[in-house]
Amino acid sequence: MTMKVTESRRAAVLLLATWLAGTVAVVAQDAARTESPESIRAAAESYVKSQMPRDANVASVTAGALDSRLRLVRCTDGLQAQLPTGAALQSRTMVGVACQGPVRWKVYVPVTVESRITVLVLKHPVPRDARLTIEDVTVESRKVTGLATAFLTEVSDLQARSVERPLPMGATLTMDMFKPDLVIRHGQEVTLVAAGGGIEVRAAGRALADAAGGTRLKVQNLSSLKVVEGVVEGPDLVRVAQ
Repeated sequence: MTMKVTESRRAAVLLLATWLAGTVAVVAQDAARTESPESIRAAAESYVKSQMPRDANVASVTAGALDSRLRLVRCTDGLQAQLPTGAALQSRTMVGVACQGPVRWKVYVPVTVESRITVLVLKHPVPRDARLTIEDVTVESRKVTGLATAFLTEVSDLQARSVERPLPMGATLTMDMFKPDLVIRHGQEVTLVAAGGGIEVRAAGRALADAAGGTRLKVQNLSSLKVVEGVVEGPDLVRVAQ
């Protein structure tokens, strides 16, 4: 009786081992036929890194997790990544990763960019329209989300601008917290400058709005009365593109 039980157990163990071996083989074959989430994430991260400015002080580029149920045929032609049409690289960007053949597919992967930069931090609260100096801020190194283009990173960035709204102590200063100084006022007489073919032409004009340096402004030519648009280059100078 004992011998029959032992033989039955051996048969059961052998059957289980055979089933497990078959299951492992099927899983291995399935893995060999599907694209791994790791390779898809790596393709998205590599693409974002390739789009970074050379001088970007990037601390990390991290692709988000993909749906664990995702099963995509392995791409034999290599994965291709790109941003959706019209999209720009941001702190959190959706990157399309695609296979062009023989079986075509495409998935979107969220990628987060973090940078380590120097930032300006307020020492105390400030009211709207305040003009800040080095006495109002401390310079700190921080890890921030994004490419850091929105942050004020140098004390010199405080020049020619004032605070747009009240700010609390400890605020990390960004460009959208400030408004640039107006260098031209509505109705002010300005000089229009246009250049082309090695010739520069100047004409008197009248500003049709307030404007800060580097912004676009519509100006009425006082001679022809035509309205043109140019870029403000100084307190009374507007350059018109030809």
